[in-house]
Amino acid sequence: MSHPRNPHSLLTPAMRDVLHAIAKAGRPPIALLSAEQAKQGYALGAAVLDINPQKMARDETLHIPTRDGATIRAKLWAEHALPNLPVLLYFHGGGFTVGSPETHEALCKHVAHLAQCAVLSLDYRLAPEHTFPTAHNDAFDALQWLASNATNLGLDVTRMAIGGDSAGGTLTTATAIAARDAGIALKLQLMFYPGCSPEYMPSAHTFEKGFLLEKASIEYFYNHYVPNLADRHDKRFSPLLADVTGVAPAWLGLAECDPLVDEGVAYADHLRMAGVPVDLEIYKGVVHSFIQMGRVIPEALTAHADAARALRHAFATS
Repeated sequence: MSHPRNPHSLLTPAMRDVLHAIAKAGRPPIALLSAEQAKQGYALGAAVLDINPQKMARDETLHIPTRDGATIRAKLWAEHALPNLPVLLYFHGGGFTVGSPETHEALCKHVAHLAQCAVLSLDYRLAPEHTFPTAHNDAFDALQWLASNATNLGLDVTRMAIGGDSAGGTLTTATAIAARDAGIALKLQLMFYPGCSPEYMPSAHTFEKGFLLEKASIEYFYNHYVPNLADRHDKRFSPLLADVTGVAPAWLGLAECDPLVDEGVAYADHLRMAGVPVDLEIYKGVVHSFIQMGRVIPEALTAHADAARALRHAFATS
């Protein structure tokens, strides 16, 4: 994408107001916090601008075994206790370092409501305690478990999708590739502003500072999860380096004023070049994490509706 000399001019008035309020609050940049401080701060603040969570008939805590003998938690939400519901396995954002199903609860419940599906939100293990490829392995282990247990959970194993935002979008890309290799059929891979490249692209410099997610923050997260720089060129972490032929159809929702926007556009092109059906939406004038600002940023609700529409369409196809 091309970017203007004054990128702040792209922001919507509402988005500009949010960024001004955040700056006025004077909180220290996340890059200056310890990982534990970052986790606690994110947990406390993630829902401040979000919509109120939908009421769900099913609100269950599940426990999923992993390849290394650990057990990880997941939340299953569905608006109706109906049998044979389609299901979205969701990976939350947070730079592989912060976040949980609870920080993304309103988003997941709203998508479940709009798409009329179940959402299984995974509490994958976080850095720096668990470095690459732990989160990636957890994500694929959860998909394999879901494929084996969906029927017992009253879910439709023939209508499964995966999705995530930011780091969760990166996990989605890698899990879709692993699913292809394992013969697990997915109806859709749904990604909000994923990281996809081993190197920074122009948007990382254009929106380097003052747009919520900053380049220094990205480096902070990556240093926690991929301290070995060579791992940034692993195809699981940087799907632009991977063969994506035959992966599930994709829907991508990107923020225009985001250091990662060029990576998302490049990955959409990468998928298309491999013959993968792709829908790409770029939401103008908003920043990274905008989908969790539905109380004040109308584009968040538009993105929720667009993603849910893509899910409904994918689940309806044979």
